[in-house]
Amino acid sequence: MSKKIIILFLFSFCINIYAQENWTLKQCIEYGLKNNRNKTIYANEKLAADAKAKEVLADYLPKVSLTSTLDNNLKLQQSVIPAGIFGPDEIKVSLTQKYNSNFVGQVDQVIYDKSLLTGLKANKYNKQRADLNVEQSNEAIIYNISIAYFQIFVYNQQLELLEYNKETYEKQIEIYRLQVSKGVTLQKDLDKVNVDYNNTISQIRVAQSNLKLAENELKYEMGYPINDLLMVNLVTELEMPLSLEENTSNFSPSSRIDYKLSELNIKTLEIEQSRIKAEGLPKLSGYFRYGAVGFGDNLNGAYDQLLPYSAVGLKLSIPILDFYKRNAQYKQAKINRINAEENLKLAEGKYRVDYENAYTKLTQAQTNVDNDKRNVTLAESVLKVTDLQFQKGTTNLIDWLNTQNSLKEAQNSYLNSLYSYYQARIDLEKASGTLKTFYNSL
Repeated sequence: MSKKIIILFLFSFCINIYAQENWTLKQCIEYGLKNNRNKTIYANEKLAADAKAKEVLADYLPKVSLTSTLDNNLKLQQSVIPAGIFGPDEIKVSLTQKYNSNFVGQVDQVIYDKSLLTGLKANKYNKQRADLNVEQSNEAIIYNISIAYFQIFVYNQQLELLEYNKETYEKQIEIYRLQVSKGVTLQKDLDKVNVDYNNTISQIRVAQSNLKLAENELKYEMGYPINDLLMVNLVTELEMPLSLEENTSNFSPSSRIDYKLSELNIKTLEIEQSRIKAEGLPKLSGYFRYGAVGFGDNLNGAYDQLLPYSAVGLKLSIPILDFYKRNAQYKQAKINRINAEENLKLAEGKYRVDYENAYTKLTQAQTNVDNDKRNVTLAESVLKVTDLQFQKGTTNLIDWLNTQNSLKEAQNSYLNSLYSYYQARIDLEKASGTLKTFYNSL
């Protein structure tokens, strides 16, 4: 029975390992969109926006208050009844007793308040802003995960090329060791090859370290456990949908979320400006009051017999001498709105420049990748010829080493241009506001 359990465990472990090797870029982004911590933060901000809307609406809903008071009149206030009413002399009398209790319940309802009605219009924009913040957070997750994924891909490509160089040096070292032992070749020639070989080993260690850092960065952006294994599905060519023939004149800054957020900010400032202006209009509210009072010479007496009373009424409030403050607030709100509109115009121009620059960089980067890839293939071909000539004795070690170094330079240029291409690719999506479309098309 235990043997079967062990077999099942091993089989399950192998299945898990195999599954872990299938993390594509789209799967990484999908995981990050569900597990990145920013997702929770912006979701909470959306809930806060809903609560803010209810808070503003509450100012237009009925308000109920209950009040209870108890007065201990240490010295009773007296009133004077003039002489001649109840007798020839004036009479001093207290119209209350030492203890006085009062219970009041009141309902207040705003009937008309233009400033409150205007403020309610901002609720729609606040909710839209919260939704856009969530979308902007998702775009940031897509961008950051893509960058980390591209780094892993390029570092893996670098390790493959370095391993190819390492094998080339190892073969040459093996030949030289045999020749040195026979006295055909000098030790210094073997040392020259060993120096380049050791440099390649150091470069491999650096690349492995960089790969580990990139993997950790990818896990962090995904919200993936740092200590768990994460193996991405790397292929020889990382294909991504791209149409460089698209017309850059079709770009619209309004497709960017930060542009939409700026538009919402302007609308909110317009509402604030109208709300301040409406503060100068009359406000009408109604109320209903019901209460009871009690009097007594002692504490218990103030509660023995309560005398009820009630009232219903209207309250009209007309601001008269507060226009100085209100005008100053209105002017500030107006200036803030104008500045927001000007900033949006500036941002629109910047977004167009960002897009044009990103498009130009991507076009150039793609050309560089194709060119550098051809150079690597050409350098490998030259090295094979030189290596064959060297084995036949028709060329020397210096020529062989120079050819090998030319191959390494071509490889480094290719790796740099490859990463620049992927960086420019995702930067173009960011500049055009199509990161979500990019993710869906993977």
